[in-house]
Amino acid sequence: MPIPLHRAQDAQAIDRYAIETLGVAAYTLMRRAGDAAWVRLKAHWPAAHRIGVLCGPGNNGGDGYVLARLARIAGAEVQVVILPGGEPRSESARQAHADWLAAGGNIMVFAGSLPVRDVWVDALFGIGLARVPEGFAAAAIQALNAQMAPVLALDVPSGVDADTGAAAGVSVRADVCIEFIVGKCGLHTGAGRDSSGHRESDALGLPHKACAAVPPYAWLYRQPDISAFLGPRPGNAHKGLFGHVLCVGGERGMAGAITLCAAGALRAGAGLVSVATRTVNVPIVQGQRAELMVSAAESAEELAPLLERASVVVIGPGFGSQAWAANALQATLDAGKPLVLDADALNLLARTPRQVPNAVLTPHPGEAARLLASDVATVQRDRFAAATALAQRYQACVVLKGAGTVIAAPGGHPCIVDAGNPGMASGGMGDVLAGVIAALRAQGLDGYEAALCGALVHGCAGDLAAADGERGLLASDLLPAIRQLVNPVCI
Repeated sequence: MPIPLHRAQDAQAIDRYAIETLGVAAYTLMRRAGDAAWVRLKAHWPAAHRIGVLCGPGNNGGDGYVLARLARIAGAEVQVVILPGGEPRSESARQAHADWLAAGGNIMVFAGSLPVRDVWVDALFGIGLARVPEGFAAAAIQALNAQMAPVLALDVPSGVDADTGAAAGVSVRADVCIEFIVGKCGLHTGAGRDSSGHRESDALGLPHKACAAVPPYAWLYRQPDISAFLGPRPGNAHKGLFGHVLCVGGERGMAGAITLCAAGALRAGAGLVSVATRTVNVPIVQGQRAELMVSAAESAEELAPLLERASVVVIGPGFGSQAWAANALQATLDAGKPLVLDADALNLLARTPRQVPNAVLTPHPGEAARLLASDVATVQRDRFAAATALAQRYQACVVLKGAGTVIAAPGGHPCIVDAGNPGMASGGMGDVLAGVIAALRAQGLDGYEAALCGALVHGCAGDLAAADGERGLLASDLLPAIRQLVNPVCI
C-alpha cells in the first residue's frame, strides 16, 4: 500500500487529536519521540559514544532533550547545544529540559562552532520552522553541515519546509531522518529528499485511527506498489491485447531520442511499437531495433494513417521546434488519441496553450516553468503546487520529473515516486520514461495509472541499474530492469 504523507498543519492536527481525543499526554508523545530517536541512533551508529544534540526552543528541541537524557543514562558522553536565547518555550519542552538537567546534563550555548562528536542530532526546528533560518540559527546549521560526524534529524531536517521540501536558505544535510507519527510531504521531493538522507518513520504508538483522523495531502509509492497495477497476463494472450504505441519524433540528428522512447515502450510490454520520424532517421532507427516498425512522416498527410492505426501516441522525443515538429504535433492533437507529450512537444504546447484532457505530460522543471509561464525557481519552491497547477491548466495528468517525481491529475491528490537517483541525470532518461508510460496506457491503464506506474517503474529501474555506480549510467541501461519490473510476479 502507498504511504500517506501529510503537511505540517495536518501533523499538528493529528497531535491534537491524540492529546485531546485519545487522552495521550503531550509529554508522553515527546518521551516516545525521544526514545524512538535514541533507538534509531543506536541502530545506525552502535559504536557512537560522544553524542551532540542541537536543541531548538520548540517541541523538536524537547524531543532532543529526551534523547540526550536517555543517551546519558546509557553511559554516553552527551553535549546539548542551544542557540542564544533558545531556552524551551512549550510546557512539554520545558519538562524535557528540566528532566535533562535533573539527570546531570549540562547545556552549552552556541557561539559559532560545535564540539567534535561521533554523532550529532538535529533537534533544532522540525515542522515548526516558519521562516528562513538566519543569524545564529543559520550559523549553527552551517556548522553542523561542516563537521564530519553523521547527523540524525528528528522529524524534519532543520531549514527544510515540511510541506514543500524547499530549502530557501541553509538546511541541515542529514544522514538519517526519523519522521514522527506521519510522513511529511516535504521530505520526499526536491531539496527535502536530498537533505533528509535515509528516511525512517515511527508512529509513536498511536493507533491507525489517530493517523487517519486527518486525510493525507499526498501518497508515496514504492517498488512493491507496482504489482497493484500489473498482474499476470492471460494464457491466451496475443499482441493485439496490449496495444499499438506510435512514437513520433526524431528531428534530423536526433534519431537516438525516438529510438530510446520506442525501446522503452517495447520493454514495458506494448504489443506493437511504431516510429514516425524524418526520412533520414528511418534506417538508423530500424537498425537499432528490429522489432520496431519505422516510417518516414515528413507531412501531416503521411502521419495520418500511422495515427489511425495507433492506440496510444507518444510525441516529442528528439522533436525539435521547427515547422515539421509543429505540424506533426497539431496533427497528433487533432487525431484525438490517448497521448504522452514529452520534451519539445511540451515546449510547443507552452507556446500555444490548450487543454489536452486525454494526455499525460512529462515535464522536467524547465519545461514545467514554460508551460506555466513561470520560472524554474518557482516550480522547485513548491513542486506539489506546480504539478497541480499544470494538471488543472491543461486538464491532463502530469509527471513532474526530478528528485521525488510528483504525479498529479485534475482534482486528485498528488503522488510521489520514492525511486530514482542522481545517476539518472543524463540524456535519454526522459525519452525512455515517455515510452514506458505510453506502453502501460496501451495495455489498459488509464492516464493517471500509466503515469504513476510508469514513473515508478522507471525510477526503480534506474535504482537497479545504478547498482554498478551512478556515474556513467545510460538511459539504455534501464531497459533490462524495466522488463523485470513490469513482471512483478517474477521478481
